Amino acid sequence: MLGINNKAIRIQPLRAAWLAECGVQLDVLRLDEVHPVVSGNKWYKLHFYLQEAIAQQYNTIATFGGAYSNHIVAAAYACKAFELQSISIIRGEEPAIYSHTLQQAKVYGMQLHFVSRESYKQKELLKALHSTAYWINEGGFGEKGVAGAALILQEVPQLAHYTHITCAAGTGTTLSGIITSALPQQTVIGISVLKGYASLEDEVKNQLPLSVVHSPQFFITHDYHFGGYAKYNTALLEYMNAIWKTHHLPLDFVYTAKTLYGTAVMIQQQIIPRGSRVLMVHTGGLQGNLSLPAGTLTF
Repeated sequence: MLGINNKAIRIQPLRAAWLAECGVQLDVLRLDEVHPVVSGNKWYKLHFYLQEAIAQQYNTIATFGGAYSNHIVAAAYACKAFELQSISIIRGEEPAIYSHTLQQAKVYGMQLHFVSRESYKQKELLKALHSTAYWINEGGFGEKGVAGAALILQEVPQLAHYTHITCAAGTGTTLSGIITSALPQQTVIGISVLKGYASLEDEVKNQLPLSVVHSPQFFITHDYHFGGYAKYNTALLEYMNAIWKTHHLPLDFVYTAKTLYGTAVMIQQQIIPRGSRVLMVHTGGLQGNLSLPAGTLTF
């Protein structure tokens, strides 16, 4: 892979009495430790886009995102690392006070262009305004993003040990990559972090090779979004603090806290049956916690 001083990936076993009672092993693939900025799944999804842009001698990368998008920060940093200019179309009017995400993106040299939510939907028109740039879809969505995400399971030295793999799902790009590279005997479970995103299954299937689409090895659950994208309540925040206290495992409220919570409930309800060996993919995104009020989290 193109390198930005990535660290080796650690697998963290979770030890708890309730897991022993359920007869299930639960490990966490700590992609959040890959890089301090281009964290988690973001580096994998960007990899093949950046590789192509550099090979085709583009000097500017352009992309889309929201004011709290991990993708925006990751793209900005990666572009700076490879000495590329970066542009992002940001959904929504320019705020009086920039989010930590937008502040970071500016520090890394990204040009930010704010558009209304209605205009944001006209992505082809927006692309035409920067026609000489190499465009990456929001969140790395697309064939190259899936191919990059498919590299994630290569980081697992004993992949065949696991019966189940769980992963957060937003656009479904990372989940599609995981499904593509999972072994035939494994079940992949996507935990949707969006409320009412009924078409997510179709989005994922459309990104898979034909040989995988008709396989029964994956499903998506919509029961653990906690109100929708980037929504949270006191119970979720308390859960994050409890997991940190017990396991020294940092989670973010947008993706990974919901993923671990959903995984735990499915184990307790025996949707994931006794005897299973589960790998949860920690997709990073911890910078999103900086939008929470100071003192909310204990880590």
